Amino acid sequence: MGTVTLGVSIAVPEPYGSLLQERRASFGDPAAYGIPTHVTLLPPTEAEAADLPAIEAHLAQIATGGRPFPMRLAGTGTFRPLSPVVFVQVVEGASACSWLQKRVRDSSGPLVRELQFPYHPHVTVAHDIAEQAMDRAYEELSDYEAAWTCGSFALYEQGPDSVWRKINEFPFGAGDGAPVVPAQGGSSVDEPSLHP
Repeated sequence: MGTVTLGVSIAVPEPYGSLLQERRASFGDPAAYGIPTHVTLLPPTEAEAADLPAIEAHLAQIATGGRPFPMRLAGTGTFRPLSPVVFVQVVEGASACSWLQKRVRDSSGPLVRELQFPYHPHVTVAHDIAEQAMDRAYEELSDYEAAWTCGSFALYEQGPDSVWRKINEFPFGAGDGAPVVPAQGGSSVDEPSLHP
């Protein structure tokens, strides 16, 4: 069956998702329309296609044990000079994202991997384009804000055309499950992840 390239992320809902995708394209980022607007939980990861049922069962179990939580985006940030990325900041919901990404990559599950950078939830709006365009993205979206209740996350597969497509969505439990955020409200950001 071969291998597939997978990613797990929280979709930025409409109308915010399309708006940020269009803005990303307007800055000259050629990847804009191939990557749905999202907050990464698992960056691009190769897996055996035969492992997909186990992967989906793992993700469904994580979602069932969680509950919806508020997400809010505000302002911009950048990983430059370490990495050529400008992003919109996650100012509410970051600890829940951190909790989720650790569960997705849990050492007992099928998606174990080490990541390249410390985990920092964000929404990429420019990646690896001219410095002037990166500066423009940083400035023009500096007062951007969006808020919603995150009720699910999704599994995506990257096609041979480099476009990411949703395979399955995993809604959180009905609200009587364990909170997504650990009881003490701690945020663990010592694990690496950076994905455009």
